[in-house]
Order: sequence, then structure tokens, then C-alpha cells
Amino acid sequence: MLKKRVTGVTQCGREITVQEIEEIKETVRLCRRLSRQELAQTIAENLQWYRASGSNKVDASLKLLEKLESQGVLQLPEKRTIPKPTVKRAISITEETEPQPEIACKLKELYPVELEIVKDKDIAALWKEYVSRYHYLGYKRPFGYTLRYFIKSEPGRLGCVLFSGAAKSMGARDRWIGWTEKQRLNNLAWVINNSRFLIFPWVRVKNLASHVLGQISRQIRLHWQESWGYSPVLMETFVDPAHYQGICYKAANWQCLGMTTGQGLVRKGKRYTTSPKKIFIKPLVKNYRDLLCSEELVGRTI
Repeated sequence: MLKKRVTGVTQCGREITVQEIEEIKETVRLCRRLSRQELAQTIAENLQWYRASGSNKVDASLKLLEKLESQGVLQLPEKRTIPKPTVKRAISITEETEPQPEIACKLKELYPVELEIVKDKDIAALWKEYVSRYHYLGYKRPFGYTLRYFIKSEPGRLGCVLFSGAAKSMGARDRWIGWTEKQRLNNLAWVINNSRFLIFPWVRVKNLASHVLGQISRQIRLHWQESWGYSPVLMETFVDPAHYQGICYKAANWQCLGMTTGQGLVRKGKRYTTSPKKIFIKPLVKNYRDLLCSEELVGRTI
């Protein structure tokens, strides 16, 4: 029988009190028929532990349960065998994304250049196809919350943009912000990453990329709020100097913080490296640093 007691634990930046641990133990005892995932959902709901979007922090709750089990505080039900997911097909390349006649003109001749938020399933499939076909990194399922754009003007679509979850931990950025580990864990959702930026190869318009980045910086807080229920305060991106120098980001007043180390986030049993990248950031509000280093950031409420 498990009798070990703890004085409280911290998980993902949240302090779990002794009383809350006792309530968690009681919930696990009474709900033995639930799966671990269902227990994590229940615990997160009981703790009112929410993500910035307002959904329950199920992943954090599951990690908490596994930590308590490893400490001998409780015993979880056996893991259930989960069927292996069906292997996803590679993105098919169709005639819809065939190269178009060259667009070479002055930027003002394209006005208005607009951002089309991608929501419709069929449009999203087309967006993925373009990125898979023309971006040097191809398409990979993004991390965290996402927002996709098509860049468009009167001649048609000109490119694609993706924003997704920020890097979990990055020394140069984290030192520059000045936040503690707890503040980072609590407020990371308010930093978003420009993980894909593509101008189609047949579009040759000087200053188009920086113009688009300027539009994004003025509009994305509202777009993110409408999509996810909260407004980010800082944007980041990585530029591989083997391919680009980040000129359009500099022209749009993004700041270069230096280089990544090329070492991925350490995870148990996993290790990977990549080529060092330039780190660029762009604040979306004046007091971004004060907010990211505070407890004032509150997402969507239930």
C-alpha cells in the first residue's frame, strides 16, 4: 500500500499543494476504471488547470500523475494499449500548385496585398501542398497552436505563412527576456514562432516579404485572439544562414539575438542536433518583457 506523503510538487510552473495532492490521490482511487488520459483530463479540470486557449492542461496533468507515481505517492492504472496510428500519406503534388507566370513588378502595383487566414479544410490542404512543394523545409505538422496565412493580391496567391508554438527553451532568447523558468513555463504560449515563410518562386517583387511581415505584426494579435482566445506579445523565428540571411526580417524591424546552439531540447532517451540558426524576435506590445516576467497574462476563461 502506498503511504508516502510529499510536501508539495511543482509541475510545468504550477505549485501543487499537499491538499491538492491528497485530492488527486482520492480521485485516482475512486476512478480506477478510467484510463490515464481520462484521469489526466479529470485532474486538470478539478485543478482548474487551463492552457492559454482555455482548454484543460491534460499533458501537464498526465506528467504530474506520472511524477507522483514515480515518487510512490499514488499508483496509476496500467497503461492501455493504443492502436498505432494509420501511416499518413505523403502530401500529393497536383496541378493546382503548378508554377505560375512570373510576377515581377513594383510593390505598389500589387496593392492591396492581403493576408488570407486559412481555416477551410480544402484551403488548408492546398496551403500544405504549396509549402510541401516550394519551401526548402517542406511541410511538417506544426507544434502547439497554429495560424496559417495565404498572401494574396489581385494577381492571385503570392505565398504562405505559418505561425505555431514557440521553442520550449532557448538560452539566448530566455536570457534576453529575463524570465525565470517558472515564468517561462507559465507564459511561453504568449510567444509565437514564425515557422514557415514562403514567397512563391515566380513572385519577384522587391520589399514584398518585409511588407507582409509588417502587416502581420499589426494584425496577428487580433487574428490569434479570434482563433485561440488570447493575444501573443512576442514573435520569434529562426533563419538558416546556409539558405538566407534574414534581410526581410531586419527590414521589418525584427531584432537578431544571435545564434542557436544547434542542440535540441534534452528529453529522456532522445537527443538531436541541427545546424545553428539566427534568432530573430519582434515584440508586439511595448511592455512585452514586463508581461512575460509576470503573472498577469491570462488566456481564455471557461
